[in-house]
Amino acid sequence: MRDIETIGILGGGQLGRMLTLEAKRMGYRVVTLEPLPNSPCGQVADEQIVAAYDDLRAIGELGARCDVVTYEFENIPLASVRTLETDGRLVRPSGDVLRITQDRLLEKAFVRDAGCTIAPFAGVSDPSELEHAIATIGFPAVVKTARGGYDGKGQWVVRNASDARAAFAEAKGAILIFESFVPFDLEVSVICARGSDGTIVSFPVTENQHDHGVLATTIVPARVSDDIAARVKAQAATVGEKLGIIGAYCIEFFVMADQIFVNEIAPRVHNSGHYSLDATQISQYEAHVRAICDLPLVTPKLFDAAVMVNILGTNSGDRLDGVHELLADPDTKLHVYGKRHAALRRKMAHFTVLGDDVAAALAKAETARGLLSWRPSRSR
Repeated sequence: MRDIETIGILGGGQLGRMLTLEAKRMGYRVVTLEPLPNSPCGQVADEQIVAAYDDLRAIGELGARCDVVTYEFENIPLASVRTLETDGRLVRPSGDVLRITQDRLLEKAFVRDAGCTIAPFAGVSDPSELEHAIATIGFPAVVKTARGGYDGKGQWVVRNASDARAAFAEAKGAILIFESFVPFDLEVSVICARGSDGTIVSFPVTENQHDHGVLATTIVPARVSDDIAARVKAQAATVGEKLGIIGAYCIEFFVMADQIFVNEIAPRVHNSGHYSLDATQISQYEAHVRAICDLPLVTPKLFDAAVMVNILGTNSGDRLDGVHELLADPDTKLHVYGKRHAALRRKMAHFTVLGDDVAAALAKAETARGLLSWRPSRSR
């Protein structure tokens, strides 16, 4: 067990911000590395190194200042993490985990080999492989870039060969994954945390709703049977164990009738776990800090049903109106990320509403959502 005092975070977004706030509450120093100055995470961290993620000199500086390094998103250069590990720095989750989870083809193969159910898929890197995927997998299908892409970016729903060829052309040479479309009833996810001793704890299974590929609403607990919830947690634990991950992670599933299909792994804290700041006695962020710092993991307990709503930009202004009215409800908590420009569907903040049951929390959340709007900031 190492003596950890300073945590390094690769990435400066809102996930890093909330992770930092929890780490600071627990007595740790935090240093973040992020290319853009005054990042959401950098605003609350002890230090921010302003540098590109592939700046190996800066990466080495981060490693030298910290006792453990983690990351808040997976689209960082694997070479940077490998450099830290080669230098003898502790990185959690490891580069081996990152290598698999930042490549959708490797990830799908890993999940399949772990014994989980996934949609049929094929890799596509040239026109002949595209035609083979069209012939063997068929339509409808989803075409995604194998690397990069998030919040609906880098993916296309294709319903015929013409759509598929157009998506391939639009991808401009990127390696793709072609997978059968699952006509799911709903999407669910589960946050888990795994310690270095192999202990795994699971948060409640959540139900997720999206707006053009961006998570808009998370409902907890998910409106699924106890059997499905148990199978989701069991498969998530299996994946975490076989990955050997240390830290918090999220796995998204499609639910279709009584079947579940693994969709994606996120080797980090996740947007669908924001509710845990207000609805459980331990947040996903604290669980991540505990795991990477070799502290005991405890089973999360849900206080009440909860609904988390992402507050997305509309490109109509950067001033959020309705906050006074929103906060008049004692069961509502607001979290603002410190971003200045509310671009279209940019995640600017979120609020969580607690209720006696899911129906009550949903009704209150929809009322609260209607109170908020964006308008131009006052001129100075």
